[in-house]
Amino acid sequence: MHATTTRRMGGGLLAFLSSPSATCAERQASRQVRLVFQRRRITSASPRYQQPVAAGAPAAPTPVSSPPSQTDRLRTLETVTDLEPRTLTDQLADPPPFLSEDERQVDWTRSYHGLSSTPFTAEQAAILQQKIEFDDIEIKPDGIIYLPEIKYRRILNRAFGPGGWGLAPRGETIVTGKLVTREYGLVCGGRLVSIARGEQQYFDPDGIPTATEGCKSNALMRCCKDLGIASELWDPRFIRKFMAQMGKEMVVEHATTKKRRKHYMRKDDELKYPLKEVAVPGSGNGGQNAGFGTGARR
Repeated sequence: MHATTTRRMGGGLLAFLSSPSATCAERQASRQVRLVFQRRRITSASPRYQQPVAAGAPAAPTPVSSPPSQTDRLRTLETVTDLEPRTLTDQLADPPPFLSEDERQVDWTRSYHGLSSTPFTAEQAAILQQKIEFDDIEIKPDGIIYLPEIKYRRILNRAFGPGGWGLAPRGETIVTGKLVTREYGLVCGGRLVSIARGEQQYFDPDGIPTATEGCKSNALMRCCKDLGIASELWDPRFIRKFMAQMGKEMVVEHATTKKRRKHYMRKDDELKYPLKEVAVPGSGNGGQNAGFGTGARR
């Protein structure tokens, strides 16, 4: 009896979703329901009750039941949809909360509240625009200099205090085959300061959650450019001066694959296994040349 009722509810659900009154989302869900029902057995009754009826035997009367209600349709749809596995690359389904016009709080997904309304105090401006020490700057193997994202957060905490600033998402997380991206707005003291889109690469679907956090940190770094934080990292003269004093360029070889490539690092850092330095013929300093590198990645 339960199997018969479930099949009729599923059939009634498919008929309802295929009707002109169903919405586009409901019609899309109906296609998933059909695929699931096509893979199921014709009946869920045990084999004992599936024996062929003897010739001449009267057919069993078919019970008449009322059509399934809207609640039953939705319950059946949820049960069937849950059978389909989801992966992280399908969609993250994390849109920002939508606020109605009656809400008193600011809808940061579309509002520009407080943008350029008044400058920060002289004390806050001094903290935000202070010069970056050489010891705080790191060098990537490709020669790009950068400030670790945690130091951006420390500067904001000193200027506005913990809880006095935040990142508000202004759209859904977009996941492509190799990239995660999302737009954020930096809010300080209850007003919008800057908007930027963060991005982060990933190499395996299991790494998407970590990539979303890296995307957020990348958006924070880009928003902080409008506040003047670590602006030296985009100054070509500062980059050349820093690389001449603190950076070095070398050719390294992988201990296992024996592949060679150019490598940049700080002079006070040590090269770690499996990389080892290789002397280049014609180099006066054994392959250690002051590199000029490039600016921070935008």
